[in-house]
Amino acid sequence: MQRLMTVILACLGMIGALAIDTYLPSMPAIGVEFGVGPVAVQQTLSVFLFCFAFMMLFYGTLSDSFGRRPVILAALTVYTLASIGAAFAPTFGALLACRALQGLSAGAGSVIGQAIVQDRFAGPQAQKIMSHIMMVFGLAPAIAPVLGGWLHVSFGWRSTFIFLAIFGTAMILLCLRLLPESLPREKRQVFHPVTIGRNYLMVLRRPQFVLLSLAVGMAFGGLSLYIGSAANFVMEILGLPETAFAWMFIPLIGGMVIGSAWGGKRASRLPPARLMWIGYAVMGLAAVLNVGYNALFPAVVPWAVLPLFIYTFGLAVAMPAIQLTAMGLFPDNRGLAASMVGFIQMMSFALVSGLVAPLLFGSAFKLALGVAVGLVLSFIAWRASVRAATPAV
Repeated sequence: MQRLMTVILACLGMIGALAIDTYLPSMPAIGVEFGVGPVAVQQTLSVFLFCFAFMMLFYGTLSDSFGRRPVILAALTVYTLASIGAAFAPTFGALLACRALQGLSAGAGSVIGQAIVQDRFAGPQAQKIMSHIMMVFGLAPAIAPVLGGWLHVSFGWRSTFIFLAIFGTAMILLCLRLLPESLPREKRQVFHPVTIGRNYLMVLRRPQFVLLSLAVGMAFGGLSLYIGSAANFVMEILGLPETAFAWMFIPLIGGMVIGSAWGGKRASRLPPARLMWIGYAVMGLAAVLNVGYNALFPAVVPWAVLPLFIYTFGLAVAMPAIQLTAMGLFPDNRGLAASMVGFIQMMSFALVSGLVAPLLFGSAFKLALGVAVGLVLSFIAWRASVRAATPAV
């Protein structure tokens, strides 16, 4: 039952990743069909991410009040309908609107999934489950752009959104049959705007929580920088075709899957702080190798993508411990805490992929520097969170 729960929660988390990555190989073709430039097409990603991040603020709170299962099912229904709308969008404006609806509904599974883990498990067991979820979830960004590239070449860009609609429908059926409610009615919070607002302020006033969330967001910024630049990096910098996105995404996500498996096995034997140090050390090594290689050599496969494998390995080792530490600060508001962690993480993702990535298009060295800067900021936020948790003498 535990393995089944892990797979279901990981698949729910995949929804956002699939909506981000599956259509990336089709971005140039979308621009050609609607007669818009690459910056405009980039907004189909940015709009999705901003809506995704914004709605993450509310899914945890809604699930704290109405239960985990009903909120997930409602969001999946909207997501599936929006995917169908995107597949048949007659104009670029209609496509943007459907992407916004996809973004508003895609984050429910990842946020509420974290709350479900906290409902059912505690301590090292919860950390192990989170690592396993990240391991299974990591398959989506690796598979999605490769699948999207073949769908695009075989059937056109609209077929990628039909695939997303089919996946959404499958998840609705799976949750209806196999996902039980994990939050009893007696433990639910009253849905009242004043109470909700007070709870958000309570969370934001805790410096340790905000700093831990920023540490997660900045570390994931390196991942989002390459995902936001994927079409440019693969097709322009590396000079590869639409069907070759595996060269970037398999190392990128392979590191995350293997790192999650490694961290999950050691969660019961190593304290969270040790796993965080190991994760940051590995990410630091990757950043140095990435900057050094791109400063000295032109970007070619496989050398240009190997540092991405090392970086995401370290990311997967450190992040579950940081996320659980942050959410553990508010045991009576787990959904809200998960929402805030997810919001800060995805807002960082949106800002980096929508605003920073276009500034670094065309240069593998600049992308490598961007990852290094994000990692330094993440490390500073993490260490500051440790100091914030230490009582003043």
